[in-house]
Amino acid sequence: MIQGKVIAITRSKEDSEEFVRLITSEKARALSLPTIELVSKGDGMVDEFLNAIKEDDPDFSVFMSSKAVKLLFDTAKKISKYEKLQLAVANTTVIAVGPKTKAALEAEGIRVAQVPERFSSVGVGEVFTRLNAEGKKVIVPRSGASTPFLAKLLEKIGLKVKEVYLYDVKSHSDLSQWMEFKQLFSENKVDSIVFTSASSVRAFFDIMLGDTDEKTLKKNLEKTKVVAIGPFTADEMKKFSINPIVADVHTVSGAVETVKNCLC
Repeated sequence: MIQGKVIAITRSKEDSEEFVRLITSEKARALSLPTIELVSKGDGMVDEFLNAIKEDDPDFSVFMSSKAVKLLFDTAKKISKYEKLQLAVANTTVIAVGPKTKAALEAEGIRVAQVPERFSSVGVGEVFTRLNAEGKKVIVPRSGASTPFLAKLLEKIGLKVKEVYLYDVKSHSDLSQWMEFKQLFSENKVDSIVFTSASSVRAFFDIMLGDTDEKTLKKNLEKTKVVAIGPFTADEMKKFSINPIVADVHTVSGAVETVKNCLC
């Protein structure tokens, strides 16, 4: 039972609706912490993506987040290249890293051919291994803050990989939603924090160290059940000397289950 517990997630209110619903259904309290904001590469990213598809003629396109989907297609609409983008993506075999990304693509009229069983870079690699895709070409539109792990993994499998960077990330500038969390956290009244990406880990420490010394921050984190949504997020936390519990299933619902298990 997590009734009455206070549980935070490193996502904005808009991006944490599922988390809030799952937590409040258990009569616990959910806090949304917007850690990062996107810095778009600008209108030119659509042309860069379209030119890469024209030049490389990729067999596959891989989308690693719903944010990348929304940003790319919204920008294409703004510069009247939406239908051109739709056609370019539809002419590839489309792979989405997870159900949320799949839904974002389908909302833009794109058919998704594959979603891995494991919603991660490793899961994407497993899809390509099953497809015997050695020698094929793949394009991956993503964040400039992404690790090189996926590209290296796909190259090891035998694919030719082209990454197109759509945006960078920075620490969230509007910290109004953090005030209550900081107060509760300083009083050791936050029972668990779910970290959802490596960039959100970096931003969390950047934001918190703005008015808390590192020793106090780590001491308070030791009194909190810290959950990482997946192994890459966990690896980033270890760089800050924090050893989190890693969710068995790398989704929001999987992380909530992990929180329930470790707090009960």
